[in-house]
Amino acid sequence: MRALAELLVSKKKPPLIGIDISSSAVKVLELSRAGEHYRVERYAVEPLPQNAVVEHAITEVEQVGHAVERAVKRSGTRCKHAAVAVPSAHVITKTIKMPANLNDQDRQAQIEMEADHYIPYPLDEVNLDYQVLSQSETNPDEVDVLMAACRKEFVDDYVAVIQRPGLSPTVVDVETYAMENAYSLIAQHMPGGGLEKTIAILDIGATATNINVIHNNRSVYTRDHTFGGRQLTEEIQRRYGLSYEEAGLAKKQGGLPDNYQTDVLRPFMEAMCQEIMRALQFFYSSSPFNSVDQLLLAGGCAQISGIDELVAARIGVPAMVANPFASMSLASRIKPQLLGNDAPSLMICCGLALRSFDE
Repeated sequence: MRALAELLVSKKKPPLIGIDISSSAVKVLELSRAGEHYRVERYAVEPLPQNAVVEHAITEVEQVGHAVERAVKRSGTRCKHAAVAVPSAHVITKTIKMPANLNDQDRQAQIEMEADHYIPYPLDEVNLDYQVLSQSETNPDEVDVLMAACRKEFVDDYVAVIQRPGLSPTVVDVETYAMENAYSLIAQHMPGGGLEKTIAILDIGATATNINVIHNNRSVYTRDHTFGGRQLTEEIQRRYGLSYEEAGLAKKQGGLPDNYQTDVLRPFMEAMCQEIMRALQFFYSSSPFNSVDQLLLAGGCAQISGIDELVAARIGVPAMVANPFASMSLASRIKPQLLGNDAPSLMICCGLALRSFDE
């Protein structure tokens, strides 16, 4: 999908960095491209204070703005334009059928009329955009059009934190479509390019698990579940008498007592498998699908060693850890092992950085 708000129009598109704001961190990524080949130029991950982002909403605009500023500085990027995504939970999307022969002006007018039926807010309180998807399967004289709307107050907060370090928020996207964009890089290496396949992407972050099911390389279902890595951090904190920050560091860097693996980490991994099973059951019960071909694990929790094997064994579906950079080259300043560890939590950021190369 194109952006929710294309805030800048120019003939030659300036290069963009992707900036992903999750509940636990700000991630910044810059890519370059030569022909069909991508290269990772710069990236940085900057942790956020607890509760700066709550339930997909920025609650501390100033703190998040400072974190964006630090992340941009640490990355060393010189780009002045950014793509950011608002959480899918705050976006209303609807696919509608429209006559294929409408011009842009008439289509825009009809979209606004249609929006009145689906959006429970006055239209002057929302950012509204649309994308023509394809010819309708049932009527060759019609096209399917995806309409998306998000309340301006949410978009304004994301725009404000991007502007903090002096960047222009050129593209405001939706997390679901940014994830789909990054997934397209992984699909290229699947048999048949991912066509005729149903792939469930499980993005397990600090506070929420998002399931995004892709069929024929297009998103067909998305839903959030309240489960995330913060539960593991809080258990480490409780069991070993650490502060939240210390527990978070120990989780990433190690150094916890011998019983951590068996008494704390393993039960969390089992709980994660149950949560994935529950997310899939919700999907099956509310869609025509009753199986998926592949699980793709993303988000910070996908960095847990061995989680893909355990999930595959418990769910009975092949599982792999998402790495959108697998076939990219890396600038000399990028540490391959560090990027490899961070890769599953950079999916949305990667999808946003790819917007730099939109035709």
